[in-house]
Amino acid sequence: MIFPPGTRQGCFCSTLRKDCAGAPVALCGRKRRQGGTQTVTRAFVFPGQGAQTIGMGRDLAAASPAARAVFAEVDDALSENLSDLIWNGQADQLLLTRNAQPALMATSIAALRALEAEGAGITSVAFVAGHSLGEYSALCAAGALSLADTARLLRLRGQAMQAAVPLGVGAMAALLGLDFAAAAGVAAEAAQGEVCQAANDNDPAQVVVSGHRGAVERALEIARARGARRALLLPVSAPFHCALMQPAADAMATALARVTLLPPRVPLVANVRATAVSDPEVIRALLVEQVTGSVRWRESVLWMAAQGVTEIWEIGAGKALSGMVRRISPGITTRAIGSPEEVAAAVAEATNQN
Repeated sequence: MIFPPGTRQGCFCSTLRKDCAGAPVALCGRKRRQGGTQTVTRAFVFPGQGAQTIGMGRDLAAASPAARAVFAEVDDALSENLSDLIWNGQADQLLLTRNAQPALMATSIAALRALEAEGAGITSVAFVAGHSLGEYSALCAAGALSLADTARLLRLRGQAMQAAVPLGVGAMAALLGLDFAAAAGVAAEAAQGEVCQAANDNDPAQVVVSGHRGAVERALEIARARGARRALLLPVSAPFHCALMQPAADAMATALARVTLLPPRVPLVANVRATAVSDPEVIRALLVEQVTGSVRWRESVLWMAAQGVTEIWEIGAGKALSGMVRRISPGITTRAIGSPEEVAAAVAEATNQN
């Protein structure tokens, strides 16, 4: 295990309240206000591919033994030094989906373990959710999957998704300024006997389509003609979340059948259902369905808001999900947590809410 150079160890929050035995006190989601107490219902969400950057999680690993142990365990599970690639490697290698998927998960779980070490753990939230591969991070966070199994599943998922379609055959494109119904209509018209599907319903004005390259390129032209603010191809290596991924779905069905999947300690808001699930066998089936199905992120956030969620913490690399949440449901406050400073600020906020 390579220890990140140029950083120093230390705890995040020396002022965290302790119980009489000196252990961190679990922080609940209640915000005290003069004249009463307002309940804050929190959810944790976990990012998907595209959030990866060289150096992510390095400062966390330096500051928190709990975070550092996550990277070491993922390295051991994959029998390679993935952490060195994450912290010191080349961006084009980290971009490879076989590397990006376990790397993003490791960074998310490292941030979560750093939070838990300071008392702001998973038991303080009502729901977990993740965008695409982030769903695996969410299940690991909620104790449904072991960290080692999650790393191996995501390595296989990345390899299987890349192998499902020859390079250059498929594509993905973002349609900005069209809602999901309009984007789905564009995809259907563009298909013309090929595959073209609305793959990611990210927010009210951002939908990603996926499928054969020719069909996706036709979708760009149709979307522009129908008033899309922007329509652009995405720099991805395969057309994720469409029917072309069926070979990858089959591979994941076999792999998921072999792992232990426990009931999550916190309900998962599933990508393909946009509602909470807790039954392990239902989750297992939904993880397979997710490979070829649409990521219903906008609906998932709206569902959580309808259940009373008032605060969402994005755990891991980047802040993309926080931006989506604010566009979907402006009444939900967001916080991105991927650095020691962000962990400390989150712990301080949670302490004040107690």
